[in-house]
Amino acid sequence: MDILTQILNMNAGGAYGGGKAGGAFDPLTFAMKPQVVIRALCWLFSIVVFGCISSEGWRTDENGKEVCLYNGDAMACKYGNTIGVFGFLASMAFIVGEYLFERMSSVKSRKRYVMADMGFSAFWAFMYFISFVYLWSQWSSAPMPPGGVGSSNMEAAIFFSFFSIFVWALCAFLAYKRFLIGAGDEFTSAFETDPANVVHQQAYTSYSMDNDNDQYSTSPFSGQQQQGMEQQGMEYQQPTY
Repeated sequence: MDILTQILNMNAGGAYGGGKAGGAFDPLTFAMKPQVVIRALCWLFSIVVFGCISSEGWRTDENGKEVCLYNGDAMACKYGNTIGVFGFLASMAFIVGEYLFERMSSVKSRKRYVMADMGFSAFWAFMYFISFVYLWSQWSSAPMPPGGVGSSNMEAAIFFSFFSIFVWALCAFLAYKRFLIGAGDEFTSAFETDPANVVHQQAYTSYSMDNDNDQYSTSPFSGQQQQGMEQQGMEYQQPTY
């Protein structure tokens, strides 16, 4: 529940939803960040996927040749291993990136990191989707291995490939929220610092509603003009002939 609350309240903090650069590092707070928790799940699921396939995904047939348990399709085992290994490495890299993200003083650097996170996470969620469909289709048509050895590992790789779709998609969603926060901050700061907008705001704020009551009042110069004419009339003397 705390992690869900943090996801919904990502607007607090510095640029692009991160903390203020140069702040003190708290390991517990860092470990409870939604991005770090979800990345840890990605890391764990990747270990399960490539670990299950690497350990019992191959068997030796009567000819002494290694055969993949996914219906003898070597590409299925290699693809599952590749996706798991690269997902494992990418998860570790992004966890380190989250640590460095809090220390990025440049807004442009944070923007590049968020865009890379969003793009790669969405792409890897799609790759895991392909992995799930590919492995499941091959396993559904594969014969049961002798004694059922390795079947549980093959099924675990399929299930965790399916779960990985959602955790990587969630990473992309969190990065997208960060991107929206950063884009909004850039627009607001640019609007507020624009000299033309500052002048317009001052002009509008200096206007008083009391002016509406005086719009039909007498001109300030009309009274002075009338008094001047009266004085001229009083001082005027008719000439005598």
